[in-house]
Order: sequence, then structure tokens, then C-alpha cells
Amino acid sequence: MIEDMLTSAHQVVRRWYLPLVIGVILLILGVWTLFTPAKSYVALAIVFAIGFLINGILETYFAIVNKTNGWSLVLGILSFILGLVLLFNPALSAITLPIYVGFMLMFRSVLGVGIALQLRRHYVIDWGTLMVFSVLGILLSILMIFNPAFGGLSIVFWTGFAFLACGALSIIFALRLRKLHTFIQKELE
Repeated sequence: MIEDMLTSAHQVVRRWYLPLVIGVILLILGVWTLFTPAKSYVALAIVFAIGFLINGILETYFAIVNKTNGWSLVLGILSFILGLVLLFNPALSAITLPIYVGFMLMFRSVLGVGIALQLRRHYVIDWGTLMVFSVLGILLSILMIFNPAFGGLSIVFWTGFAFLACGALSIIFALRLRKLHTFIQKELE
């Protein structure tokens, strides 16, 4: 029974190198993003436009297949059209990206304020930490909305740091899998 478990686990960890490759690619993307912010921003704007396009297709499909109310279909069609407009006009996509992200962050931060207040009403001790970060999120989102240059740089740098963090995580995960792979191989011999 233990040998069956080890054989099964070995099947899972035998390709430990794949997360390593992914991690290296993510690290390279992170460094590229941080050292070429203008090119990175254009790439992010294109991904942003493609995201609207795909969302529009899926939302429209969902509305038609599930025969939902007309609003879902309208939202899907509008998202699809917006995706096309942004894809064929990268300058417009680049301008709207920090504004869109700014509003998204603002809405999430306002939601965070509401949650913090609810936690306070229920006598949760750490409600203040959530409140501080929510207010900080509101202030930074306002800065992002009214100063798109700040927003654009913020998006690029946070994306670069996210790639670096995910790359490091993937490499660490791969090394742990390799260690487990080696251990299981020795046990099976």
C-alpha cells in the first residue's frame, strides 16, 4: 500500500522542472517589465483590450445560451465592441487602463471600508487595519484616476513585481518538488 502511494506521488512530482521553467520565464518577464516600462505598458494595454474582447464574447454567449435578461446580452455586446475599439486603438487603451484600474481599486477599497465598519460593529479587534488599507486604497485610486501617468507607472511596476514574486514562488515550489522527487525515487529503489 505504501509503495502504491509512493508510485502515485512519484507520478505527480516527476515533472518537477516544469514549475522551474515557468518560474524562470516569470522572472525574466518581471525584469523585462521593470526595465522597459513603456513597452510593458503597451503590452498591458493590449492585454487589457483583449480581456474586454474575450469577456464580451463569453458574456454574450452566456446570455444567449442561458436566455438571461437583456442586460446581460447588452453588457456582453458592449464589452465586445469596447474590446474591438481598444484593440484597434492602442492609444485609447493605454489612456483608459489606469482609469479603469483606478475605479476598480476605488470600488474595492470603498467595499473594504464598509466591511471594516461591519467588523467594528461586531467587535472584531483588527477592523482598524482593514480600514487603514481601505482608505489608503481610496487615496491611491484617486491619484491613479486623476493622474494617469502615475497610474500607468504604478500598473507597470506592480505587474513587474508580481511577475518577480510569482517567478520566485514557482522556483521555490519546483525545488521542493525536486527534493520530494529525489526522496520518493530513493524509497522506491
